[in-house]
Amino acid sequence: MTVRILQFGTTGQVAREMIRQAPAHDVALTALSREDCDFEDPEKAARLVNHHHPDLVVIAAAYTAVDKAEEEPERVYEINAETPGAIAGVCGLNGPAIVHFSTDYVFDGDKGFPYVEEDRPHPINVYGEMKLSGENNVLSACPRALVLRTSWVVSSHGRNFVKTMLRLAGEGNPIRVVDDQFGRPTAAADLAGFVLSQASRLAAAKAGDPVFGLFHFANDGETSWKGFAEGIFAEALGERAPKVEAIATADRPAPARRPLRGTLDTGKLERVFGVTPRPWRAALAEIVADLKTEGAAA
Repeated sequence: MTVRILQFGTTGQVAREMIRQAPAHDVALTALSREDCDFEDPEKAARLVNHHHPDLVVIAAAYTAVDKAEEEPERVYEINAETPGAIAGVCGLNGPAIVHFSTDYVFDGDKGFPYVEEDRPHPINVYGEMKLSGENNVLSACPRALVLRTSWVVSSHGRNFVKTMLRLAGEGNPIRVVDDQFGRPTAAADLAGFVLSQASRLAAAKAGDPVFGLFHFANDGETSWKGFAEGIFAEALGERAPKVEAIATADRPAPARRPLRGTLDTGKLERVFGVTPRPWRAALAEIVADLKTEGAAA
């Protein structure tokens, strides 16, 4: 059975990967842009679910400006918590299943080793706080909800760490990258591919099925931002890779605090879905190859 997916979001990294990969799966995906549905209008978002009658709803739209979020918490709450909750509410028990994306920023990073889903969240910035509220709103409103926390999302499109590092390397200036924040990079392509591969299972599953609830998804392997940057340069530039100078988080103050080690454990995902995310370096190699192909075609 072809699964009808209603996706909120068209321009984010995961949203674009969902659209790109959908033709390879037995799904019919309708993606709504910001013009179709402003996430500052929760009631309209909920009405659109009823209008489209999907089998599965994917929320791939969010407020992601972590530092700016400190200045406008009410707006961030509406976009990242209130509207997802309204969408989940109209899905309810008998409507479509729902997939919602969250973040490692719901944790403070002080645990000392990777976080599992049962660990108590403790966000240290507005973005993380509002994403945690979104998780709670979605899970409490819809018993057929899958919430996927992820981290350090990158791809060959949009603005992200991979493209920023390659731009800096091209400018020839000294590159200084934080070396005391740790996490697991995640390819948007892998996250989208996972959701699409599970669409039929999610659409058919009843409330109470173990596929619903809170899960972590990130590519395998922990690294620092500096280690990630060095991996990017090694893959993309080889012997021409620039030297990366290590700095501390304190050397680069920002309005929003970041968790120093928000690394996500994906064991639950592997047990329930039978899916083991591949190493981040393998995913990175594909992203760099895509960028080189796009550059050659430009």
